[in-house]
Amino acid sequence: MRVALLALLLVVAGCSGGGGGNGEVNLRMTVWTSEKTQLALFDEIAGEYRRQHPDVKSITFDVVPFDRYNTALTTQLAGSNPPDLAWILERDAPDFVQSGALVNLSKVLTDPQELTPAATKLWQKNGELYAYPFSTSPFGMFYNKDLFAQAGITETPEQAQAAGRWTWETAMRMAAQVVARVPGKSGLVIRDFEYKMWVTLASVWRGFGADAWPRDGKACGFTTPEMVTAMTFLHKAIFTDKALPGPGTTADFFAGQSGMTVAQISRAGLLKEKPFEWGIVPLPAGPKANAQVIGQAGIGVPVKGKQKEAAADFLKFFTSPENSAKLSQFFPPARESLVNAQSLAKVSPLFSAEQLQNVVVNGIRTGEVLPAHTNSAKINSLVQSALDPLWKPDANVPAVLDGVCKAINPVLSQ
Repeated sequence: MRVALLALLLVVAGCSGGGGGNGEVNLRMTVWTSEKTQLALFDEIAGEYRRQHPDVKSITFDVVPFDRYNTALTTQLAGSNPPDLAWILERDAPDFVQSGALVNLSKVLTDPQELTPAATKLWQKNGELYAYPFSTSPFGMFYNKDLFAQAGITETPEQAQAAGRWTWETAMRMAAQVVARVPGKSGLVIRDFEYKMWVTLASVWRGFGADAWPRDGKACGFTTPEMVTAMTFLHKAIFTDKALPGPGTTADFFAGQSGMTVAQISRAGLLKEKPFEWGIVPLPAGPKANAQVIGQAGIGVPVKGKQKEAAADFLKFFTSPENSAKLSQFFPPARESLVNAQSLAKVSPLFSAEQLQNVVVNGIRTGEVLPAHTNSAKINSLVQSALDPLWKPDANVPAVLDGVCKAINPVLSQ
């Protein structure tokens, strides 16, 4: 039987990590990126740190595939060889922070006030910071200009935004037009959703005034009128308008297979070779809000780690203003001094200054992080299973959403 993440972390937090002793220091950090240019930059920063700290003999970045990252990390933490630092996904932040599984970083990071308040919410407990919000990446709407031209779409998303018409209705209409007029191409792909990662649908819900649960996390939000409206809209877009590829159909925007995609800014590196002409705008407005959504990853130092002091010192160096500026080409920063188009433009040649301001800067300053809750692994599994009946043409949307709440309410109230 699967062990709940929170229960496992409580066990981990109760175990004391061994000291590093007076011998050589070897640090290991778990990450889920396998992107070579990103790992090369990590190694470059680690190399500079080692030159300044001769006692640190190695710093390795342990790549774990994203689809099994959570399980692998918690297994390592419970075992005899825990990582010294770890990336943590936003949905798991409450479990890690509230359980006491991470070292308090407030006294390690000398300038936490430099971090934007919106970026630090998930990683704090009682005003103390337990993980550094390493990547604060807004979701945006990428679109393929070449496919738009083939589909005869004459108004660009930028023009629609300037005219106050950049809405989810407009986006779905454009997506459906690509499908209807360009053979073999899909319309709009919500990156990583694939009818499993339901949390990415927050990019749509929030414009309708809906969310998975309220801020206190104590009640299910799937049966609210706003959520029913949002999911009915999405269901129609999939099964009636064909604006989104249906279940079992895959399409990769970055390979030129769809007209649009909702994806995080950090995905832009996939367009480095410029396979087609493209643009990017913020998420469309819904009937209730012009809601922007952020995905986050934090870096924490596990209390179970054997070299916590050295790990925390490296984390301080890794996330310094200078290194944060370097990393911001891949991972939008949380530092106030760097959240501006001028700073980001120096390391983000793929974007124009206008795009950086419109999508990245405004997204970080106004966006809300994806839904997160304690017992995230259990809740995620329950919601995914309860939503499965929704992905059929004849689904009863209100009934399915009622089933979601019946499934997760007992967990939310714990």
